[in-house]
Amino acid sequence: MRILLVEDDDALRATLLEALRQAGYGVDAVADGAAADAALAAGDYELVVLDLGLPELDGLDVLRRARQRQDRTPVLVLTARDSIDERVVGLTAGADDYLVKPFALRELEARVAAMMRRAAGGLTELTVGPLTLDPGGRSARAHGQRLNLSVRELALLEALMQRAGQVAIKNRLAQRISDWDEEVSPNAIEVYVHRLRKKLQPHGVHIRTIHGLGYLLEPADAAGSEPDADA
Repeated sequence: MRILLVEDDDALRATLLEALRQAGYGVDAVADGAAADAALAAGDYELVVLDLGLPELDGLDVLRRARQRQDRTPVLVLTARDSIDERVVGLTAGADDYLVKPFALRELEARVAAMMRRAAGGLTELTVGPLTLDPGGRSARAHGQRLNLSVRELALLEALMQRAGQVAIKNRLAQRISDWDEEVSPNAIEVYVHRLRKKLQPHGVHIRTIHGLGYLLEPADAAGSEPDADA
């Protein structure tokens, strides 16, 4: 899942960026309101973590512009403005939740996980055969055993599980697990699929290559006898 982090304080932005990535999210980060507005207009995010006191364009204006574009991406507002009136203004502008500075990183992570679950309609787990994935907790298990997955492997698995039984297009998978610090090419997806496939096969879950299109995630009993391919 991709998050847009908008925070003008360099030290805090770096801390939050690292914490969210360590929690298993793909994160793009910007430092001013104009950049945030452009990123939201062009990008595809599951959540925005938005500071209000921004240069170039105030955070409330960023929020209002997004909602005027009919962008319904959930927004978690970070602010030192802790009065009731300020919160009401933010919620009226379209914020989904508030976190007042200073805050504990654990609370930020918990709020983000809860908002992700709400955005998914309250879904707490994805399930395919013996495989389960908790989008909020950023963990996957097979037969109850936790899988040792990298951040990108977990993001790839989540994208495949969301389309279980359907073909996941390779180019879209590449976009889904990319961030600004490192773009993932369609060719690189083959490497991540190969690594993930090796970790899933012992648990009876297959990733089948659909040549010229992408990949299909399915339990072994649905995969039949067709061998897996890495191309």
